[in-house]
Amino acid sequence: MVELSKKDMLNLAHLARIELSDDEVAEFSKDLNTILVFIEQLKDVDTNGLKPTYQVTGLINVMRDDVPLEYGYQPNDLLKNVPRVMDNQIKTNRMVE
Repeated sequence: MVELSKKDMLNLAHLARIELSDDEVAEFSKDLNTILVFIEQLKDVDTNGLKPTYQVTGLINVMRDDVPLEYGYQPNDLLKNVPRVMDNQIKTNRMVE
């Protein structure tokens, strides 16, 4: 069984660019070791004869037709509600500097 040492936890924290107190190292080490126990159990699972899959629901791409809907408004009617318009488009302040 794999068990993370304090040195391993400090190395992981360094790689993740986080600082851990001694209490946090102990707590997270305990939590990660519990997770590793569950992961070790996966080695015992018999996967012979199983086909790889990318999803398990059996659904296929369900697409609707891309049909434009008429809402009863013309673009120019909607542009009357915005503060500034330029070339039939909404004019905004520059967002990127």
